[in-house]
Amino acid sequence: MSKKLIIATFITISLAITGCTDESTNASAQPSLQAIDVAEVLVKPVQSWHTYTTRLESPQEVALMPRVSGVIDSIEFNEGDIVKKGDVLFQLDNRPFVAVVASLEAQIDSAQAALDQAKSEDKRAARLMERKAISTEQAQARTSTLRQREAQLAALQAQLVSAKLDVEFTSVVSPIDGIISRANITRGNNILAGQSILTSIVSNQAMYAYFDVDERTWNSSFNDVTATSKQQVVMQKVGQKAFTHDGYINFIDNRINASTGTLRVRAIFEGEHNETNDQLRAGSFARIKLAANAITKQVIVPERAIGTDLNNRFVLTLDKNNVLAYKLVEIGERYGKLRAITAGLSEGDIIAVNGPARVGPGMPVTPNTVTIDTTDIAFTLPSIDDASLVAKY
Repeated sequence: MSKKLIIATFITISLAITGCTDESTNASAQPSLQAIDVAEVLVKPVQSWHTYTTRLESPQEVALMPRVSGVIDSIEFNEGDIVKKGDVLFQLDNRPFVAVVASLEAQIDSAQAALDQAKSEDKRAARLMERKAISTEQAQARTSTLRQREAQLAALQAQLVSAKLDVEFTSVVSPIDGIISRANITRGNNILAGQSILTSIVSNQAMYAYFDVDERTWNSSFNDVTATSKQQVVMQKVGQKAFTHDGYINFIDNRINASTGTLRVRAIFEGEHNETNDQLRAGSFARIKLAANAITKQVIVPERAIGTDLNNRFVLTLDKNNVLAYKLVEIGERYGKLRAITAGLSEGDIIAVNGPARVGPGMPVTPNTVTIDTTDIAFTLPSIDDASLVAKY
């Protein structure tokens, strides 16, 4: 091989090696695309929710007052306990009332003896009248005496019934089942009938929640609801994250409040409908959720996929070239960690699941397709017996 051919071959190989090195350097210099999670939006049948605030009220509340005046002899309950109807709560000194009963019983015995004598004399007068041995006036006088003795005995018997009731009323009992408060008046104090408030009792079998629904919302979403239809509601107490109590509407007022344009509605929460052991207390602040009867299909996306731009809400959608695009949306109800979209998205749209945290519109990305998790999320109100879903609201 000639010297010129060897040099030419060496130059050609060098140029080829140099070209490969340049291509490798250019390839490594290109930035890699960011991988993000994307998912196709869900389309689900959902119910719109309306939220109201309220304070719980007990269906039965008693300010316990005595029926007789007297001195408290003993207190028969522990403050804050659950009491049953008929339980003795306060015992008054009953000796003065027992003495009155004994006195009346003695008077009744005397009146009964007088009545027996009057009956005997009346019968004797009737026999004497047959023999003309007594005047008509004397016979009528004896009959009148008989009637007086009967009336006196009846009056004393009525007084005895009242006196025995007074003895019974010296044991102050609970008129309802419920939770008792503290004793306002302690042992040894004198109390007045119908004036002294001994304590208070509130029923714990159920709780009422009154709330006001504006006329427009009621007419558009609940116009066909009646108290007999038992429209279901769920409730959240202060400090709770979930709506753990379920109930139903059992009262709807008969008129719209002309001053406020609202309708007064009442929900009841009963013990047997509560899956938890946490107690409902009268006066507690609570939030009520009421589901509209109409069920519509709406787009569902994760809450974290929604970004905020001043006053606008938006999501990032993925086009066929794997480039993110800015899409304005209008949001609807929240369902757990998901949110309904009422406008801006349609079925089949692909979105950035984690929102605009690390990416923005116009960026090409490497999509990692995932599925939106709907485990344990109810988009419509479950039946009142489906306690497993109620806690997820």
